[in-house]
Amino acid sequence: MSLLPTNFETLKRRAKQSIMPLLTPHLLKLRINTYAPYVGAGIKIEHISLDQGLCVVSMGLNSLNKNIVGTQFGGSLYSMVDPFYMLMLMHQLGSHYVVWDKSSHIDFVAPGHSKVTARMKIPSAEIITIQELAKDGGAVFRDYSVDIVDEQQKVVATVTKTLYIRLRKHSKSKDQSIRIDTADSA
Repeated sequence: MSLLPTNFETLKRRAKQSIMPLLTPHLLKLRINTYAPYVGAGIKIEHISLDQGLCVVSMGLNSLNKNIVGTQFGGSLYSMVDPFYMLMLMHQLGSHYVVWDKSSHIDFVAPGHSKVTARMKIPSAEIITIQELAKDGGAVFRDYSVDIVDEQQKVVATVTKTLYIRLRKHSKSKDQSIRIDTADSA
């Protein structure tokens, strides 16, 4: 009797491993496209391919994402790109790596008066570079920039994200980088 649940659990785990990779992009797209803050802001994933490191996200201008002067709200513009570099890297690098958002910066270039789109891409060569930089266990910090463009392909904003990446087996150890606080030395 005790073998039955074990065999069933093993079968269930194998089925999940076989089926989930096929469904994950579709389920992820569905989940994010129905995430309340994204629905309210009008943010929508147009295309996502985790294996190819590509994500295209758009946001129409509506009454819930307009600022006081009637253009795209800056927080909504930033939200368009917030989780996607981290999600793509987590998928491409696999479970042996820890990936976290470290910091971000948004540069507002022009007011957004229409639907805007962000096309995020991580080239396969970048994955090889990260693996090479992380192989000795140190923390790796990588910057990614994406332009958010309007319907005429005019840049509305540029978001730069810095991601922290490290081999999981080294992530609980003390950080090997040195931080100097200039406020203490004054």
